[in-house]
Amino acid sequence: MKKDLVYRQKYLETVRPFMGKRLIKVFTGQRRVGKSYLLFQIMQEIQTADENAHIIYINKEDLAFSHITTAENLNDFVQEQKKSGQKNYIFIDEIQEITDFEQALRSLLLDDELDLYCTGSNAHLLSRDIAGSLSGRAIEINVHSLSYFEFLEFMKLDDSDKSMSLFLKYGGLPYLKDLPLQDNIVFEYLRNIYSTIAIRDIVNRYALRNVQFLEQLTQFLASNIGNLFSAKKISDFLKSQKITTSSTQVQNYAEYLANAFLIHKVPRYDIEGKRIFEIGEKYYFEDLGLRNALIGYRVQDRGKLLENCIFNHLQIAGYDVKIGGLNSQEIDFVAEKNGERIYVQATLTINEEKTLEREFGNLLKIQDNYPKYVVTMDEFEGNTFEGVQCLSLRRFLKEILGQM
Repeated sequence: MKKDLVYRQKYLETVRPFMGKRLIKVFTGQRRVGKSYLLFQIMQEIQTADENAHIIYINKEDLAFSHITTAENLNDFVQEQKKSGQKNYIFIDEIQEITDFEQALRSLLLDDELDLYCTGSNAHLLSRDIAGSLSGRAIEINVHSLSYFEFLEFMKLDDSDKSMSLFLKYGGLPYLKDLPLQDNIVFEYLRNIYSTIAIRDIVNRYALRNVQFLEQLTQFLASNIGNLFSAKKISDFLKSQKITTSSTQVQNYAEYLANAFLIHKVPRYDIEGKRIFEIGEKYYFEDLGLRNALIGYRVQDRGKLLENCIFNHLQIAGYDVKIGGLNSQEIDFVAEKNGERIYVQATLTINEEKTLEREFGNLLKIQDNYPKYVVTMDEFEGNTFEGVQCLSLRRFLKEILGQM
């Protein structure tokens, strides 16, 4: 169980107040973002504090636990393995693979000698249970692909333009630290991860027949990061490419991709009317490397990758993120946390006057005093124009993640 671990402090700090408490700690997120890795880190902390701690680890990807398929199997296994008269720490990896798992968790939670932790890779299934039958009994912690600064720590790199370019190309799945950072090796690994997500978490789970359409939709979304769409618009475009579909099918398949945490659907918010628009949303990928593995890394896509990178880091920093609409103008991100708000415009460069006018001009039309940022790949320390801060991507990420 002892592993050479690079600690992901953000998530450990989030879970520590709940350790030892009669709450189920549920780590959710895309496959291979490091949920199991976090379980091992928590186990290590527990064993450091108490070398006699009794830990029961169940990994549903391990054939040794293939017999645990139902709530009854899970409950029986834990009861057989637990030690009475002391604290038992139960860790269950990929719990969504166990039928009616929530019934077992509710039952196990009644035993004050058990401290429960689990991971899962299906947003719909887990969120439904956490909000429903496990309401008030579970804390959900969403685990993301590595942030840029975690990527630097994992890969033992300095903060530089070159490192940022590597991050935008390869993304932040933790296992990359054990691979040579070469296109053929990294992208082959990432394509295999995508295949696992597509087949196990989507095709098999939802009994999909049109696997080719799932692939086409995923590639379409990967090519159109940052574009405003509706299910109907996507359907109409795919039909123009001789791909038979309907807006309902697009909506369902996009939801399946989001449930597997592969993509994020971001709604559009009317800044003046303070409401969510019914039509129009954007899609961003959880991991940039997976996106690039699907359709190839292209230098001309750096603007899209910049926007996706900003979105991911706003989420990592704990913001609720929406697309902003202001009359006919668009604000890339409206991000809220703890009653505060920031506005963000992303642009590859601000060397052209038209770009400068568009990005700053849109933000200046917002009639409030919340912080406003223009974020660019240009490298400079930043300046302010009429209250709008212009920052390089690396500087902005430091600011929102508290790395300054």
